[in-house]
Amino acid sequence: MEVLVTGGTGFVGQHLCEVLHDRGHDVTAMSRDQDDNAVPDEVNTVEGDVTDRDSIDETVEGQDAVVHLVALSPLYEPTGEKGHQEIHVGGTETIIASMENYQVDHLVHMSALGADPTGPTAYIRAKGQAERAVQESGPDWVIFRPSIIFGDGDELRPFTKKLTTPYITGLPGGGDTPFQLIWVRDIAPMLAEAVSDNEHLGERYEIGGPEVLTLADVTKLIYRAEGKSVRIIPIPMPLVGLGLSIAAVITFIPFGTDQYRALKFDNTVSENDIDALDTETDDLLTLDIYLDAD
Repeated sequence: MEVLVTGGTGFVGQHLCEVLHDRGHDVTAMSRDQDDNAVPDEVNTVEGDVTDRDSIDETVEGQDAVVHLVALSPLYEPTGEKGHQEIHVGGTETIIASMENYQVDHLVHMSALGADPTGPTAYIRAKGQAERAVQESGPDWVIFRPSIIFGDGDELRPFTKKLTTPYITGLPGGGDTPFQLIWVRDIAPMLAEAVSDNEHLGERYEIGGPEVLTLADVTKLIYRAEGKSVRIIPIPMPLVGLGLSIAAVITFIPFGTDQYRALKFDNTVSENDIDALDTETDDLLTLDIYLDAD
């Protein structure tokens, strides 16, 4: 198959392109800033901005399937002119319009756990609106809703270390927000499976890792891997919200009110759909094993 991966040289995209290539597909990695070194030599790389139809049409034409991965991070406040609405909703609508025009009828779309058009954060709302656009579109689709993805090049460790300090640190609500983190090299084959197997069309999969960890757990594991301990001091959530409201004018603070709201809701799956994608829980890598081996 001819497969286009938007965001193909990004964190998830480069792993997916490698898996797709290994499975015999002809892969094109599209990104706003072309990076030939991020993917295998046999993968074609092109520049394209999903918010600019003219920059992607030539690449979309002739494809058999598109995997749409382009996204802004939920962990940081967006900077620049284009935010969650422009990238997640507008970018998805642009991809869909191009696919419909060139009769590309297989779309694998990366959403997020908890995506909801009326959700509590701009990221979650935009992801929910993008899902709705996919479901109402012409191409056949598969939607993935993963928890936070970790691995080489992730934002989990940098973000956690911006938010905390070793030995003793405060965390909103004591860091009791639960996550079900999934390793990038575990989710990439699932995405590839959804590309090649039409049995997945029309399905929306919630994807989580092998265990539930709180933010406090994640913090301790990250510092333990560096040979450091950490004691968590709970910061009451109302106090965090007030502090962020006051700090909103300080543009260099990456953690904003949206991230505060995100820490107030569960980021675990109601039912893990990995079994539908030829994967079992015992096959998945845990965060502590990954960190110890890194």
